[in-house]
Amino acid sequence: MRTRMLAVAVDCREAEALAAFWKEALGYPETERWTDGHGVTYVELKSPDVPSLLFQPVPEGKSGKNRLHLDLAPTELEQREEVARLVSLGARIVDDPESDDWVVMADPEENEFCVLPRR
Repeated sequence: MRTRMLAVAVDCREAEALAAFWKEALGYPETERWTDGHGVTYVELKSPDVPSLLFQPVPEGKSGKNRLHLDLAPTELEQREEVARLVSLGARIVDDPESDDWVVMADPEENEFCVLPRR
């Protein structure tokens, strides 16, 4: 392999709040913060086994459908239980098509993601 994915970067208005949602949703064990040369502070969720999630503050809100999204599969709960847990953390259901195995959800800043059946 010539290169590897280091992180998934997420533009957001409130990096701390969105990172807190995803830390609880996915159980990342470590949070790091760092500031770039322009004084912008980033929040990074880290785990030794998976790419980081990097939350980078931007002034504008989301405007349109994501071109890239996360697909989640619960490891302990059943799909509907996981959807309910994520709703309790601040996510919302966007679409729950009967013909598909996934539930489309949005995080607190309206970034779409899907929850698939337990794997």
